[in-house]
Amino acid sequence: MNKTIAILSLLIFGVLSCKNSETEFDQVEIAKKYYEVLDQSDASGIKALLTDSLLTQETEYDYEQTFSQQEYIEWLKWDSVFKPTYQILEIRSENGAVEAKISKTDKRINFLHREPIVTKQILRFEEGKIVSIETNKYLIFNDSLFVANREKLLSWIAENHPELDSFIHDQTEAGGKRYLEAIALYESNR
Repeated sequence: MNKTIAILSLLIFGVLSCKNSETEFDQVEIAKKYYEVLDQSDASGIKALLTDSLLTQETEYDYEQTFSQQEYIEWLKWDSVFKPTYQILEIRSENGAVEAKISKTDKRINFLHREPIVTKQILRFEEGKIVSIETNKYLIFNDSLFVANREKLLSWIAENHPELDSFIHDQTEAGGKRYLEAIALYESNR
């Protein structure tokens, strides 16, 4: 009898361990697909990966924002204007979440930062979809350079092209295009 209980216990433990490994694998694959969708600026592909709302957090800057799925798609359209490149440098499952080291560059980042921004992010899941993304560490980010370049751009635009002045807060596709236009005008006059 004790032998039967021991064998059953081992079988149950084995099945549960396999299920947990499959879930962790699925989460890593979903996270990889998420960054691939961002890299390709695939607004239609994002829907299957996210819950109805997405919490984004930046721990170092004490910032958080919750997006509806549609709001996040609008943000993705803004992001796509800058022709982003997202690269996964490291990715692993950890404590029921996925931890990733991500490099991002695009036309805006090249102008403001002069090199890719590298972050550590934690993706959390609910029912097989991403429910939150926490940027918990900036590994490569020169805050003072980024802010100084942004301020130079904003000052120059306010003085020379005030019709573009609101581009900095408009995270829509149209706002992204105005942002690119502002950068192009600034660079052509420097």
